[in-house]
Amino acid sequence: MLDKTDFKIIAELQNNGRLSNQELSERVALSPSPCLRRVRQLEKSGVIKGYMAIVDQEACGLPVMAFITIRLDKQEQSVIQIFEDSIAELDDVMACYLMSGTSDYMLHVLSRSLKEYERFIRDRLTRIPGIGSLETHFAFGQVKQKKVFPSLDG
Repeated sequence: MLDKTDFKIIAELQNNGRLSNQELSERVALSPSPCLRRVRQLEKSGVIKGYMAIVDQEACGLPVMAFITIRLDKQEQSVIQIFEDSIAELDDVMACYLMSGTSDYMLHVLSRSLKEYERFIRDRLTRIPGIGSLETHFAFGQVKQKKVFPSLDG
């Protein structure tokens, strides 16, 4: 069970995953050794899954952001497994979410251009067996992207 100190550690690391253990321990009011033990335990238990850099997609030449809703033609385990395995192999797909409602999945896709996006749809995505329908929604811009969870300490 996580306590308030664990939640403080998580929030600090979400804000800046490059904090030294010394800086982190000062921010959460722990001495360095117990702080490091808690971080290692959060990592070991899977609460902290890893660390990464947040990169500007446009600066990396990926200005096209699309969200694709997909409906499978059958809700059979074999169709679902083939679809999910195939999506896992597509580098253009940044995230895939299992959805409720009228769509089965939502994909977050980045692309260099509309032409490249079209090739992705025609040559890769629509060749996955079991897709009944898909619909693309293009993002014109990003209003908000949050990396830190809402307050979890109650």
